[in-house]
Amino acid sequence: MPILIAVKVKQLHFTFCHRRPDRSFFYKGKQFPVCARCTGIHVGYLTFPFFLFGLFYLNIWWTLALIAPTNIDGLTQAFCNRESNNPLRFITGVMAGVGTMSIVSLIGKGIAKQILLLIN
Repeated sequence: MPILIAVKVKQLHFTFCHRRPDRSFFYKGKQFPVCARCTGIHVGYLTFPFFLFGLFYLNIWWTLALIAPTNIDGLTQAFCNRESNNPLRFITGVMAGVGTMSIVSLIGKGIAKQILLLIN
């Protein structure tokens, strides 16, 4: 007969805010399908063509510096009993979106260089 041992494990509980009215933007009375932070991230993604065609370039340190505020805002909100506001969520989201596109372009360019080295 197996012995069952109950172990209490502390779990991380993240409140998903995508459809919460207090964390979403509204346009003409209709709520956005994602929260303010994710709206900002998606807006930041629009910068990808600028990175792709070499109009923007950020080194890895600036890239990480752009992503950090979103993580800090989200983590302090989750663990420090702090409530952020939608403008701050949106701004840090845009920064994270731009930083993410910078990482994507840096990785893509690195892969392209490796492929060219293999070909030559």
